Amino acid sequence: MANFWQNVNLEPKRGFRFLLSVEGGSIGQSQGSAGTVGISQFLIKRVKKPAVAVGESPHNFLNHTFFYPGRFTWQEVNFDIVDTVDPTANASKQVMQLLEASGYELPTTPSAARDRQSMSKKASVTGLGTVQIKTLNAEGVVIETWVLNNAWVKTADFGSLDYGTEDLLNVAIGLRYDNAYLSVAGDKNYPTTPGVNVPA
Repeated sequence: MANFWQNVNLEPKRGFRFLLSVEGGSIGQSQGSAGTVGISQFLIKRVKKPAVAVGESPHNFLNHTFFYPGRFTWQEVNFDIVDTVDPTANASKQVMQLLEASGYELPTTPSAARDRQSMSKKASVTGLGTVQIKTLNAEGVVIETWVLNNAWVKTADFGSLDYGTEDLLNVAIGLRYDNAYLSVAGDKNYPTTPGVNVPA
């Protein structure tokens, strides 16, 4: 460990070397003009990697408390998208299309509001498509990939307008998912693990 900084092969990962891939699903089938939607990678500004929390169950005995691990829960993943005026790269539009692909439809008429079914997990997961967080090395090669299993859009915040700021407008997205799989380059099962599509 003392020679860590003298070993040129032990390069730390860098926070700005990443790609977030949101595949997207199908949209427009109800209007007869089906297509595929997703999020443009170059618009993505920031993403939080997966995190886990383990619940606890305490047991009290006299004046002592003992803790036992409980349920394993994956925490929400959040990412920000830069919004643009270009209609072909409008983040607000892309997010709304993802929500439509997930099963949301505006109640434009009383019959549409009455007949439209609520969003299902299957439709929400299919509408978002595969979500992968890829970490790159200095040469731009993918060295690890997080795959979010059964991910769906939980929150979408389209930002705030303010005369007193010059900041770029962002769209903030929160994803809920069942679990996540980490695939690391060099492992014997990389990149052949089901659901992982990573270049060697």
